[in-house]
Amino acid sequence: MHNSLRRLDLNLLVTLDALLAEHNVTRAAERLHLSQPTVSVQLARLREALGDPLLLPGPRGMRPTARAEALRMPLAQALEALRLAIAGDEPFDPAQARITWRVCATDYTEATILLPALSALRAQAPGTRLAILDMNPPTLVRKAELGELDLAFHISIDAPPGLRQKPLFTDRYVLAGRADHPRLRRRPTLKQFCALEHVIVSPDGGGFVGPTDHALAEQGVKRNVVMSVPRFSGVAAMLASSDLVAMLPQRLVAGNPALAVVEAPLPVAGFEMLMLWPERVHRDPGHRWLREHLVTLAAR
Repeated sequence: MHNSLRRLDLNLLVTLDALLAEHNVTRAAERLHLSQPTVSVQLARLREALGDPLLLPGPRGMRPTARAEALRMPLAQALEALRLAIAGDEPFDPAQARITWRVCATDYTEATILLPALSALRAQAPGTRLAILDMNPPTLVRKAELGELDLAFHISIDAPPGLRQKPLFTDRYVLAGRADHPRLRRRPTLKQFCALEHVIVSPDGGGFVGPTDHALAEQGVKRNVVMSVPRFSGVAAMLASSDLVAMLPQRLVAGNPALAVVEAPLPVAGFEMLMLWPERVHRDPGHRWLREHLVTLAAR
């Protein structure tokens, strides 16, 4: 064991960790703030020391060998443990930080959490970068284990286990349509509500049933859902230029002058939004600063 360790220095192991996360020499070099030739040379040294090609050319960048896949998690955990062991209680200075945070978010959480926080984040930590990744709940835990994400946002219902979590806020649904919609001058009756032409957001694609429909079914009625879209982004513009209406989270439409917002004629269950993160970054001072920053802004 000691002989194998003598063949490698810590810098090579850090480079290997970045390569296994990025599957790309150029992106790994950017992550490490090194030149691409330097990382290529280090990859060659790693291949020689470990007796394995580690990364092979693939259709989308480079693909890890079986040996590299076996090394990925133990190496990431070992480097994190070493970093924590030597970091101690060193204070985090956001003004001097050079960090890339990888955050999984939907278009809803982009609009209600990340976008409102962006200005203050850039002002306080100008040297940091934010990579927003597509939200895919079934893969969250695996991505966290592989070091491919630092933070995610998910509603409390069906939140994936195995991640730390912090409640950010609760939101509820309101009825929205264009600002001069003739049927939204006041709260509609249940019959009027059901007769309106509704748009529904179906993240899985193509669905025509949501929380509102479950609430209506309890009263033995149905609404007229004429369109299903996969994302919240674009719905406001769609409503503003038509007679369509939608049940949307209040935080998403609050203060939009192009929309009329009224209460629905029946109660519809809202949701609680959580912030999720992996154990490996829980005690990291920079990550803790980011979490506290987002919690404070979300509370506003």
